[in-house]
Amino acid sequence: MNQQFHSYLQQLHAFVEAQERRIRSLEAMVKKLQGETEALKSRPPMQVDRIEYKFDQLKVESLEGTLNIGLNPSELQNIEDFAVDNKNIKAPISPKNHMKRTMEIEDAIYQYLESELPEVVSTVQQKLNLSVDDSYIPFIKEDIKKQLPNRIDFYIKQQQAANRGSQENDNAEVIEHLKKEIQNGVHAFISHLPENMKGMNKE
Repeated sequence: MNQQFHSYLQQLHAFVEAQERRIRSLEAMVKKLQGETEALKSRPPMQVDRIEYKFDQLKVESLEGTLNIGLNPSELQNIEDFAVDNKNIKAPISPKNHMKRTMEIEDAIYQYLESELPEVVSTVQQKLNLSVDDSYIPFIKEDIKKQLPNRIDFYIKQQQAANRGSQENDNAEVIEHLKKEIQNGVHAFISHLPENMKGMNKE
């Protein structure tokens, strides 16, 4: 009986010693972790003021996968609807349509010059009570034709700005502006001719 009790005490003593060693080991570990935590706290905080990407220094061997700028594919499921009503989009006129309009307006003004310029010149002469030689008509016609592309471009852009980029084209409006400009130009030209090149109408 005594021997069993003595053996039990030895086992208990060994267990208690093992537990003490384990406790000391854990205490040492906690102390070490506390020291590392304090060291991290004492470090100055890191601040990133600016990040610059130098893409010119990248070397790409092959392109694979998907490039997502700003949006993650998994986040796209949460986006309800990015649909835009096309009626509200006002894109600038395309170069092809611009060229087409320019040619249509140019053709209309050419026809106007051929058929109505002599009458315009005659009307201006009557208003100013002046007489000029008919040889001025081809000169006026050629001078107007040289200026047409720039003036057509000016009025198309003016119309587009007024309509805020709308694709609604009104060639008739531009043509009317040009006709008025031609009439005013003919009036200014004839009225500013030197005296020896114009004469009074004899009625």
